[in-house]
Amino acid sequence: MLELKVKYVKDVEPIQIYDKGDWVDLRNAESIFLSKGKYYSLPLGVCIELPHGYSAIVAPRSSLFKNYGLLCANSFGIIDNSYCGDNDEWHFLVYATKDTFLFKNERICQFRLIPIGDLMQLTTVTELGNPDRGGIGSTGKE
Repeated sequence: MLELKVKYVKDVEPIQIYDKGDWVDLRNAESIFLSKGKYYSLPLGVCIELPHGYSAIVAPRSSLFKNYGLLCANSFGIIDNSYCGDNDEWHFLVYATKDTFLFKNERICQFRLIPIGDLMQLTTVTELGNPDRGGIGSTGKE
C-alpha cells in the first residue's frame, strides 16, 4: 500500500478515501465569493508528499460546474512529486462562469496517483516511417 504524507496548512476537514471511487476528494480551504468572468487559484489547505515514482492528476468533481458554474482553468492539474515542501500548498485553478459562493470545506476537486513511468530520450528524425492515420478526427463519428 502506498503512503501519502499530508500536512494540513489550513483548518480543513481531513482527506478521506471512500469505498465508492478511486479518486480522492479535496476541499476548498476558505469561504469565498467568486465573480463571473474571473480566474481564481483556490487553496486546498494541504501539502502532500507523494510516493516516489508517482505524480497526481487533479481534476474537478463532476458536480463543480453544475452546482457552482466553475470550470477548471487548465483542464486538469498535474502535481509533480517534487512539489512536496512544507509550504507547497495545493491549489485548484478555476474560471467562474457566473457569480457564485463557495463555503469552506466544499469538496471541489479530486486527485488520483499516476505512475511517472520510465525516463525518456528524445531523438530528432526527418521522418517517422509509419502510415498516416488521416489527421485529427479521422476515426469517424461512430
